[in-house]
Amino acid sequence: CVVSPMSLTAVTSSDEEDDSDSSTKPIRSEKKKNPASLFQTGGDPPKEKKSKKKVPLKEAESEEETPETLQKNSNKKGKAKKSKKKEERPPSPVIEVDNLEEFVLQPAPQGVTVKCRVTRDKKGMDRGLYPTYYLHLDNDKKVFLLAGRKRKKSKTSNYLISIDPTDLSRGGENFIGKLRSNLMGTRFTVFDNGANPDRANADWSNVRQELSAVVYETNVLGFKGPRKMTVIIPGMNADCERVPIRPRNDNDGLLMRWQNRNMDNVIELHNKAPVWNDEAQSYVLNFHGRVTHASVKNFQIVHSSDPDYIVMQFGRVADDAFTMDYNYPLCAVQAFAIALSSFDGKLACE
Repeated sequence: CVVSPMSLTAVTSSDEEDDSDSSTKPIRSEKKKNPASLFQTGGDPPKEKKSKKKVPLKEAESEEETPETLQKNSNKKGKAKKSKKKEERPPSPVIEVDNLEEFVLQPAPQGVTVKCRVTRDKKGMDRGLYPTYYLHLDNDKKVFLLAGRKRKKSKTSNYLISIDPTDLSRGGENFIGKLRSNLMGTRFTVFDNGANPDRANADWSNVRQELSAVVYETNVLGFKGPRKMTVIIPGMNADCERVPIRPRNDNDGLLMRWQNRNMDNVIELHNKAPVWNDEAQSYVLNFHGRVTHASVKNFQIVHSSDPDYIVMQFGRVADDAFTMDYNYPLCAVQAFAIALSSFDGKLACE
């Protein structure tokens, strides 16, 4: 292995051409902004305390999507280092979770990277087709945060997200959100556990919020090279709280706003373009030791105005284990749902 997975992790396979010339050069902002200001959509400037931001943020990176051919490369890249890597992976800072439901919907504290681990359970009758995914804090206590599973009888991919590892029912009191795709499996929307607009009360306060949307760029012509994803999230107000987006119909959601470039109170993020590495014959990203295996599911999410601030990173560390790290302004439900979207089979993106 020529490139240590401790620093650089491959996200594509060696038989791909380097056709991403401009995208491999990150756009650097002239003056370094306080990251919190990137996500504010109106109101007073963010409070002073955000300037803490710099310190651990770099550790919470996410990776990029890559073509399926990449899996061929995964044994070539860092296979032997697997076991070592586990001990070396930097753990999460101490994070107290008093009220799980509140915690998973709250933005990460500014200046703190919330480091998590996603495990995929394929055991059991139909879990080969419908695995259950579990999210824990990646620390000594391994605190459980969320579980997710695809619903069986949906026409489109529809994942339920729960705060109870054993109760993944739509009607249960532990249901906290869901991830729903379009028919092509290229666009996803993340909802909280509010009511469908058809069942709105008079002041609309019980209606579900859209927490995020994910768009995978289709690759119908079969071009090789890293895939591209766009993540759309609600902006933050001056008090660093998420602006509620409660669409009344399908034409008012995050995806339609983004498509129509109606970006009031909406923030657009992208996966960070990996860079071609001649020695490794792969596209690579720096995960600072948090990701150790090449995989199509590795990605980092950034704001184009500050590509050094990693909003989220996700990547493989074992066959059925992945690290998922997120920073302000994401919450655990948003980050977990974005990660779940990367497990879905997007044929049109391959």
